[in-house]
Amino acid sequence: MEIIKKNYLSNLNNNQKEAIINLDGPCLIVAGAGSGKTKVLTTRVVHLIKEKKAWPNQILCVTFTNKAAREMQNRITNLLNEKVASLPWLGTFHSVSAKLLRRHAEAVGLNSQFTIIDQEDQLRLLKNICKAENIDIKKVAPQFILSLINQWKNKGLLPKDVVAKKGVPLEKAILKIYKFYQERLKILNSCDFGDLILHCVTMFENNSDILELYLNNFKYILVDEYQDSNYIQSKWLNLLAKKNYNICCVGDDDQSIYSWRGAEIRNFLDFSKTYKNTKIIKLEQNYRSTQNILGAASGLISKNSDRLGKKLWTDSKDGERVKLTCYKNGREEAIGISDVIEKKLKKKYSLNNTAILVRAIFQTREFEERFLKIGMGYRVIGGTKFYERAEIKDSVAFLRIVNQKNDDLAFERIINVPKRSIGDTTLKQLHNWGRKEKKSLEDSALELLQLNKIKPKTKIELTKILNLFNKWRGDLKEKKHFELMEIILDESGYSKMLKDKKDLESEGRLENLKELIRGMHDFDNLQGFLEHVALATSIDQDWEGEKVNLMTMHAAKGLEFDAVFLPGWEEGLFPHQKSLEEKGDLALEEERRLAYVGLTRAKKESFISFVISRMYRGDWVESLASRFIDELPEENIKKEDIKEQNSDDFFFNQDIDYNEGIRSPGWARLQKKKLKKIK
Repeated sequence: MEIIKKNYLSNLNNNQKEAIINLDGPCLIVAGAGSGKTKVLTTRVVHLIKEKKAWPNQILCVTFTNKAAREMQNRITNLLNEKVASLPWLGTFHSVSAKLLRRHAEAVGLNSQFTIIDQEDQLRLLKNICKAENIDIKKVAPQFILSLINQWKNKGLLPKDVVAKKGVPLEKAILKIYKFYQERLKILNSCDFGDLILHCVTMFENNSDILELYLNNFKYILVDEYQDSNYIQSKWLNLLAKKNYNICCVGDDDQSIYSWRGAEIRNFLDFSKTYKNTKIIKLEQNYRSTQNILGAASGLISKNSDRLGKKLWTDSKDGERVKLTCYKNGREEAIGISDVIEKKLKKKYSLNNTAILVRAIFQTREFEERFLKIGMGYRVIGGTKFYERAEIKDSVAFLRIVNQKNDDLAFERIINVPKRSIGDTTLKQLHNWGRKEKKSLEDSALELLQLNKIKPKTKIELTKILNLFNKWRGDLKEKKHFELMEIILDESGYSKMLKDKKDLESEGRLENLKELIRGMHDFDNLQGFLEHVALATSIDQDWEGEKVNLMTMHAAKGLEFDAVFLPGWEEGLFPHQKSLEEKGDLALEEERRLAYVGLTRAKKESFISFVISRMYRGDWVESLASRFIDELPEENIKKEDIKEQNSDDFFFNQDIDYNEGIRSPGWARLQKKKLKKIK
């Protein structure tokens, strides 16, 4: 009773309190959408500290996005309401792994200044390897090679562990590339995102003293969004939890929608098999949506068999029923939805609290064109990220090569930017020398200059830029990292290059560089800034002004809005035909979970729509309403009149063979034999 009276445990329901005060032993918190899981997780951390079960730095709390980690850090600090000597280890799997590797880099053949490379650098490195090995990248795309390598890493497989499938020569060739790729990363003192966790697991398995250090240190482990974990992440956690078994995982099996990224729902479903005597606590009270929205979502997801099972409920009123509308085509759908927003919803909700969630990104085009035509503000979540813009990546590459000279990928990106007569021939010469002598590109350049093997004009320019690298490294010892960025942009000629172009695009790029320098003030040093850039996620967006939010349902996970539109609920589009063809029933259940996620983003009103025909790859294709529409409980749905459609050629309760539809090309055709006009 003493515990329950604590201030930070007020305003919690009984299940939430139970999830917080049961601290010892394995615990799985099955947290439904909008049930306050972040509140439970952060309060549990505070309870551990307040009850003196552990010092803050003996608590490891892992989540999947930097945004979630920052929010949790803020909540924990506010709830503690006092200064503490240290804070919990709190971050993403990747950021915590990076921190561990910085401390013990030598154990995996790196030094502590290693670079974390992004996808663009990975692809460039793979292209270089393919060139060296005479592999035609027109026949085997580097993106495909990278995707297979990432799959192997997600499964915890180093090159020596992979067994290429018999009769699949392509896989055998890619395995060879994987081996060269990992060797090259070691020479460059670099690792990719997949390596961060894989290197940690390898380090723990091969160095019992290092593992023992963290087994003793981490007395309690908490994990957010556990349903999104993959094999190697689960193994990483199992290794760190195997001494104390005080691991608490929070998540929702009904929101597991990232199998295409390697997420394994079995990690969540089999948690109690992995950890004996697991306490399972379900959070089923929803604080976000109305009862009609929850009823529709619960009725739909109940059709899935691979789930632990729960039913969301709320103290809120029933609210508006989920509105179901049929449109003539995609264009009419965009017009109809924009009309509802402009004529009805704008009076009730902010545009910032209105979202259109699509299954496939191509669906946004018609909405964008419509919003531009009527002058309605909108934002597409998931557009080009700030740190992926060319001028930002160039600037960061300059900083990376200053930070550590073995960063060949950064060297290659900026050695001829701005143009300085160092072309592909010289780069090839440097690569060949580097492979032969096992040297970085910068060291290879220095040696070839000393041996007088570089052409005269190139020799002058190459010497200049190498001297600048050394000068900037000296500047870093005396200047702040953001001051160094200004110096680099000036002395490299990069700013001048953009100013000389005198066009709007270049002006915009210069503004972006100013914003970059402003942003660098938020970091204590260059290393911290570079790590932030490497680990940055797509969550950072411009939220200024009143704008409708346009995004995929995948991108919407974790967000909430007053009103949500879910267009394109047609067979072949949703559930997606390609997914069903590749994974069958497993894909169907994941698609249904995606529908559940889409519905539960809405707080007050939800709108589902489908069309009779849709333009697809230049052709009009007749559509069939998604099977998910049939699975929505009638009592939670309001069927609207057909828009711009005078014929009786559509029906909701369809008696069809969905497998037949899946096998047919394009979307399943509209069947006109059993017709039932929408009431």
